[in-house]
Amino acid sequence: MKQTDTALLRELTEILRAGGIEDAGLEAQWICGDMPDAERARETAKRRAAHEPLQYLLGTWEFYGLPMQVGPGVLIPRADTETLVDAVLERQQHLPQTPAAADLCTGSGCIALALKSRLPQLTVTGIDKSETALGYARRNAGANRLDVQWCCDDVLAPANLPGMLDLIVCNPPYLTADDMANLQQEVAFEPEEALFGGADGLDFYRSITALWKDVLRQGGLLAYEIGCTQGAAVEAILRQNGFRDTEIIRDLSGLERVVLGYRS
Repeated sequence: MKQTDTALLRELTEILRAGGIEDAGLEAQWICGDMPDAERARETAKRRAAHEPLQYLLGTWEFYGLPMQVGPGVLIPRADTETLVDAVLERQQHLPQTPAAADLCTGSGCIALALKSRLPQLTVTGIDKSETALGYARRNAGANRLDVQWCCDDVLAPANLPGMLDLIVCNPPYLTADDMANLQQEVAFEPEEALFGGADGLDFYRSITALWKDVLRQGGLLAYEIGCTQGAAVEAILRQNGFRDTEIIRDLSGLERVVLGYRS
């Protein structure tokens, strides 16, 4: 709505507060600003009060300054993941002038698109086995006018590995069995295949590192997002697979968020 109705804003805030939404006033403003009329706003607030993710209800969410379409069937881009993009950009001097990259488990395409927006010379392919997720990725590329290639494939058992790469980035499923049993209500709406990383959360790191290292050029960079307690374990996986100069990088909250290394 172009003009915010103060009475409606109060009503939405009370609906959200009654549902236990922590930032009820702020979310009410977002809903008011995004919905075309009062009835839609009330309906959206009621769904949010039932803990449907706000990002799904609004339909778009910002990542690295880019608007991203999101909805059921795709992982919601999170600010924590911007740490992965930052880490790569801070190390771009290690990349050739026209680097080739793959974004594994690309989901909405947010990482691939953020990197392409800052490194126009980058040739990047986003890979995911979910056609639903890739539908969002393609729309996001179009909306942001960014040239990224998309491939529907299982990164754990790819039908075709790409040619040699200079960079691989990945935000894989990394929640443990215990994590999955204790999901926040909002997270439970997101696709399980984008969340669950095996009993200890490390299945994707083990498999991807062993398989995809063979398509990284010598000196090529592999960078992962990780769960905040997984740094040492993922760094050990990289070292066991011959990666050098490994690092654990923390996010703005001081939590372990990225592990990276270079192929020997």
